[in-house]
Amino acid sequence: MFEYIRKVLSSDSNSTEIETSFPQIASKKYQVATAALLIEIARADGDFSDNEKKRIIELMQNDFELDDDCVNDLLELSRQKVKDSISVYEFSSVINESFTQQEKFELMKNLWRIIYEDGKLDSHEDRLIKIIGSTLNLEHKNVIDAKLFVKRELDR
Repeated sequence: MFEYIRKVLSSDSNSTEIETSFPQIASKKYQVATAALLIEIARADGDFSDNEKKRIIELMQNDFELDDDCVNDLLELSRQKVKDSISVYEFSSVINESFTQQEKFELMKNLWRIIYEDGKLDSHEDRLIKIIGSTLNLEHKNVIDAKLFVKRELDR
């Protein structure tokens, strides 16, 4: 199964055929893309902390209703995809295939939650979040709205 998910995420796979034949595998494709973006943003400041990893696990479990083993498998696969990737566009394009604007906004809030896990916004994180927002076809206003939502959430 793990190897098949790897194949699904390769650039030569036919997305429509996969979604029709194996909807649960297509779902994994979006989960891996989401986890990859979360990992990318966590690594942007040069310090992928244990707290950020725990937060990513928590977000993946809550958003996709996954158990610990599944989340750990997804994170490992996502780490490999991030290592092999050239840009965030390959993950954003997967998300753009299926996510609604609201789901993209929720993802953006989760990305801000990872950024603020250490309590500060690094310039590399700031640059990357803007790039991700753009590749997700979100207006800059939506990126800022997500940021402000998370900041209010943290102030409670």
